[in-house]
Amino acid sequence: MSLPDYKSPGKQCAAAAPHSAVVQLNVGGHLFSTSLSTLRKHPNSKLAELFSRERKLHTDPQGRYFIDRNGSHFGAVLEFLRSEQLPTENIHEIHREAVFYNIKPLIKHLEETPQMFGELVGRQQFLSRVPHYKENIEVLIRIARAEAIATRHSTIMICVLQTEEDLASYEDAINSLEADKESVVTFGPWNGVVSVKDLLDCVKMDIGSQGYKVSVQPHIMEKSFLSKSYDYFYKVIFNWW
Repeated sequence: MSLPDYKSPGKQCAAAAPHSAVVQLNVGGHLFSTSLSTLRKHPNSKLAELFSRERKLHTDPQGRYFIDRNGSHFGAVLEFLRSEQLPTENIHEIHREAVFYNIKPLIKHLEETPQMFGELVGRQQFLSRVPHYKENIEVLIRIARAEAIATRHSTIMICVLQTEEDLASYEDAINSLEADKESVVTFGPWNGVVSVKDLLDCVKMDIGSQGYKVSVQPHIMEKSFLSKSYDYFYKVIFNWW
């Protein structure tokens, strides 16, 4: 079967994968021209699967093969397929596209860049050792949103326990709080040399990445002659306006 007639508007039927060496693509409104051999360069990739002879592909009204995907970074993916040139910008966004298209050599190269290596090998490996970290971030956001009515700030108390020894003191520490003990979100303990400050930086970063304006401050407890003061507590402050 030959390529669709690109001069025939309104042609929206599904077309077989092309036999022609040149392929016209519309990726989410971004237009590209490339070769069939480039698209099939990595046989196990999703692109190779899409442009196999057995697959049926949708076309846009101009007859270009249509991929319903944001095409903003497809050019960088295509350039890698053509020449193995690696991008220097938008690394995380291009990595997401490489994962979607299952282009494993590109995924591997991107994950070895400084931008991703530290995140994957350092920060994410650390966070995997903090029990229920992702769930706690979700809980923090949920509590903050529930307390946001008619206020400029939502302040959530967190308790950070770095070691097993800290955990052993948890009950006494939580009972020393004057705040609502039921709404305190607890992180830790974890194994490793990463500090409490590093954990707090991660909390701020991961909440901020979801679009929230947030700051973290130590909770200063009133010292009493008869009671022990604990430095496990911090305030996560959401700024709404």
